[in-house]
Amino acid sequence: MTHYDYIVIGAGSAGCVVANRLTEDSNTTVLLLEAGNPDTKPEIQIPAECLSLLGSDVDWSYFSEPEPYLNNRKIFCPRGKVLGGSSSINFMIYMRGNYQDYDHWESLGNPGWSYQHVLPYFKKSEHQQRGASEFHGMDGELSVTDLISPAVVSQRFVEAAVALGYAHNPDVNGMQQEGAGLYQLTIKEGKRHSTATAFLVPILQRPNLTITTRALVTRLLFEGTRTIGVEYLHEGTLHQVRVNYEVILSAGAFDSPKLLMLSGIGNPEHVQGLGIPVVVDLPGVGQNLQDHPIVPVVHKATQDLHTASTSSIAEAGLFLHTQDNLDAAPDLQFLFGPIVFAPPGYDHSGSGFTSLVCLTHPQNIGSVSLRSPDPKNAPIIRMNYLQSEADVQKLVVGIKLMRQLFHTSVFNEFRGEELAPGADKQSDEALEAYVREACSTVYHPVGTCKMGTDPMAVVDPELRVYGVEGLRVVDASIMPTITTGNTNAPTIMIGEKAADLIKATGGCVSQQIPSAIAN
Repeated sequence: MTHYDYIVIGAGSAGCVVANRLTEDSNTTVLLLEAGNPDTKPEIQIPAECLSLLGSDVDWSYFSEPEPYLNNRKIFCPRGKVLGGSSSINFMIYMRGNYQDYDHWESLGNPGWSYQHVLPYFKKSEHQQRGASEFHGMDGELSVTDLISPAVVSQRFVEAAVALGYAHNPDVNGMQQEGAGLYQLTIKEGKRHSTATAFLVPILQRPNLTITTRALVTRLLFEGTRTIGVEYLHEGTLHQVRVNYEVILSAGAFDSPKLLMLSGIGNPEHVQGLGIPVVVDLPGVGQNLQDHPIVPVVHKATQDLHTASTSSIAEAGLFLHTQDNLDAAPDLQFLFGPIVFAPPGYDHSGSGFTSLVCLTHPQNIGSVSLRSPDPKNAPIIRMNYLQSEADVQKLVVGIKLMRQLFHTSVFNEFRGEELAPGADKQSDEALEAYVREACSTVYHPVGTCKMGTDPMAVVDPELRVYGVEGLRVVDASIMPTITTGNTNAPTIMIGEKAADLIKATGGCVSQQIPSAIAN
């Protein structure tokens, strides 16, 4: 049977980074398994085509269960089914979050995860077009660039925010996050710069790296509680490979907990109920699902907005506080783009512009569980968006703020009819109904294998899965709480930091369940 020093499951935003860093040592062999396709679809490379990728053959196209607080609607939950994972189908926004996000992680019992500790890892990956600084690096693999030709209406969005008294902030990843500005994107020479393009393409010739696509991992293999390898399905045949040191699970917030449960790691009642033998009793697997809910405010435009093929659909943004607690991270994010991004049932025709009102720290907590013991079946996803009335009220406040912004004089030359919510919806009651009717996701699921030391933690602060040896989770699922903003850059950072943690152990380290969990 074939042996590798490390097996990385999932060539997404974190997995590509880990595979790159571990194979820097020519004596270390790595097998990178990706369930999706090679990233050869032409639209992947064209930034403005990002919406066409959703629901395509490079997307898992998951749906939530009927959401009880959203009129029992099923919510579309795209995830990259391709080399590069969701970094190959996302909107390419480079957003680290707020420094307080990471200080909070450390305060929850995760030493080494404060902003001071993670900033060097953000900088390590980054090739910042504007040059190096206290907050930015330019020696990394990932291209972070300004928009090549932002739409005039996107610049008007920033001007309108400033006219309303918000700060102009050209760098949300710098000293402060509040304010309005044009986003930076993971684009290089006009093309999407996914983690596959940035971290895998330059190292494809390394003889110690093996990449297999269309390889669906069906379960982890154990001897007792020692991880000894993986089983995967490739071209209709089941294969087993052995690992010398560690398996690194980087399949994302939906599929990492799914694979743990398929392998007998999770809530014993749930796992046993599907006929899967229990390896470790870890009730937190699949719990703590967090995401950013959004509602759109959409206008028709009175003229063509001249969007560029080198642009993402989200070009500008604004972070703000709806309350006076300026010591906390901003609680609303607005993502603006020169497109019509209206809810189902609304007019989608013609030229227009949209601002997505996004809750940065919603109170909804969801879960991921197994639908069946068949690895080919999608997991059961429950988001629980808007279970808190306070979240609904905050989104209503956000809609009113956007209406105010869109009715500043700088939008006069572009502003047509309001398509959504629509001019007929003015009362708080009407806007609350619109929020529940139109609320969706901005595609940032995290937290389902959270790190920590409490009874619901799945991994320790070094990302080792409790109760087993030789197994780590390295992706957005380890976040104990969601970051303030887009989650791709934080997931890349997690891959960078994890690679150093793995190298530091030089192989396998036994990880026992701490007494707080064992008892």
